[in-house]
Amino acid sequence: MKRQPQAVIFDLDGVITDTAHLHFLAWRQIADETGIVIDEAFNDTLKGISRGESLRRILQHGGKEGEFSEEARAQLAARKNRLYVESLKQLTTNSVLPGIRALLVTLRELQIPTGLASVSLNAPAILQALELSHWFSFCADAEQISRSKPDPEIFLAACKGLGVNPRECIGIEDAQAGIEAINASGMRSVGIGSGLINADLHLPSTEFLTWPCLSAFWQNDK
Repeated sequence: MKRQPQAVIFDLDGVITDTAHLHFLAWRQIADETGIVIDEAFNDTLKGISRGESLRRILQHGGKEGEFSEEARAQLAARKNRLYVESLKQLTTNSVLPGIRALLVTLRELQIPTGLASVSLNAPAILQALELSHWFSFCADAEQISRSKPDPEIFLAACKGLGVNPRECIGIEDAQAGIEAINASGMRSVGIGSGLINADLHLPSTEFLTWPCLSAFWQNDK
């Protein structure tokens, strides 16, 4: 029988909790102020992408990429973050997605380390609001990397922080860029939600993300 994974590493948004709509509202306000129209479908393309790159894509989408200096972009990104952070005050322990808390408990009981790989610099504050901080042995965020997903750097940083071999770990994501990052790292990928391709295991929602499911996947994976 194949041994257990050395660690399970989670993305944050869309896996642990869902703040995608809060990101959308903040980005939409910034876009409105710059004369650009975005909708939730466009916002979905920003999943797993850093704040700076997301802003670049919005400006490009509106044909205004060349109209803002680096300083002006930094100010827009900072304002977006202030709007987003303010909206995080509405998060509670009830904002944890179905099945996640139970999975974290089981992984702790099995002594399987858990890590977080999120490009969000707000990840610590979000985990604190959800009362989940103590469940994660290591959190890799944008401060520790120079390249965003789909580059595998953030997942490799999480593995390094946990002291584990990426090829002996499971990564869980809800964004295509994240799945590509996990695959490139050598980890086994679990995709949550619709529209994802190339995940080693695909689940429709976190409700199906149980240890029996992950264990069977790990044992059977070739």
